[in-house]
Amino acid sequence: MKITKMELVHVKPRYSFLKVYTDEGIVGLGEACLEGRAQVVEMAIKDFEYLLIGQDPRRIEHLWNLMYRATFYRAGAILCSAISAIDQALWDILGKSLNVPVHQLLGGAVRDKIRVYKHVNTNEHIRDFDNEIDTENYLNLAKKAVQEGYTMIKTALPGPAHIVESKSFIDRQVKRVALLREAIGPDVDFGIDFHGRVSPALAIQLIKEFEPFKPMFIEEPCLPENVDTMVTIARSTTIPIATGERLFTRWGFREVLEKQAAAILQPDLAHCGGISEAKKIAAMGEVYYTGFAPHNPLGPVNLAASIHLSATVPSFVAQEQITLGEGLIKQPYQLNNGYIDLPSAPGLGIELDEETISGQRYAGDWKLPYWIHEDDNSVADW
Repeated sequence: MKITKMELVHVKPRYSFLKVYTDEGIVGLGEACLEGRAQVVEMAIKDFEYLLIGQDPRRIEHLWNLMYRATFYRAGAILCSAISAIDQALWDILGKSLNVPVHQLLGGAVRDKIRVYKHVNTNEHIRDFDNEIDTENYLNLAKKAVQEGYTMIKTALPGPAHIVESKSFIDRQVKRVALLREAIGPDVDFGIDFHGRVSPALAIQLIKEFEPFKPMFIEEPCLPENVDTMVTIARSTTIPIATGERLFTRWGFREVLEKQAAAILQPDLAHCGGISEAKKIAAMGEVYYTGFAPHNPLGPVNLAASIHLSATVPSFVAQEQITLGEGLIKQPYQLNNGYIDLPSAPGLGIELDEETISGQRYAGDWKLPYWIHEDDNSVADW
């Protein structure tokens, strides 16, 4: 079998799907995106064609090393996102060629269903949160998620924030979390994504205030560039710290694990190096007793890849998702009491709904929004 072509399809509002074609008619799917930089990832994938066209797609480990090691410059958001998409598609091809689901190829499932959680956010600008309408909408979204069967939700820490903040700023954040816990009750879990939006000192202040509400984890309490800073935050609280969406390959996670900066690892299978690399990251984490909760604010192809891997990881905690695939894949995932049943179809087990997405194609030029501090017009962390 040989790879004959690679094609990228951008679908509104923000999805990008890779198709890897073979001379035996098998087509593998991968999710090819870096939020706000989909066109750059597309060019990186095209640049890998000289290494991949004509190769046997079933030699996944060999091709992963060829893309990662033979191009001199390693890691980084763009190259690793391109490699991730291709890796996902190669596993899909291998599973389809052998008529088995990917999780079986990865060693077999250790569970028969996958816990997923839902995002709950409205206006993410904290200085507007005192607005009664916004508060009501936020809490209604949380209650609706519970009614839909979710046993876990995640909310983002609104921003922007200065290096140090006022008592009123902190009070608004605490109010938001207190109302959320009251709305969902004690039996539903929730995580809080800090998104690296606040300084480490402010993060410690906020996390201390959040401890009585028992969140499942605090995600990215600071930016991941300085692991020692995250260690300081982790040592300051009883709430588990989660991180990993902006780390790439097993080498990016090494220091986090060695210094025990996080209790939960969150690699994104569309960015960290794909299924192949995320499996190695999960195995490394087991040595340090960390949980595994893949990041995925993208589409159903990355969700499929994450589900197949998570089915095989003993330390799996929960799976992020923003869509179960409605209008994107032929058979969207079904939620069953907060879980998705283990897929049984060959490969990743999904097919794009070509008829529906044909009218939603676009150039892939979606960009991330940005924030400016209103008081002095300086750039704020996203």
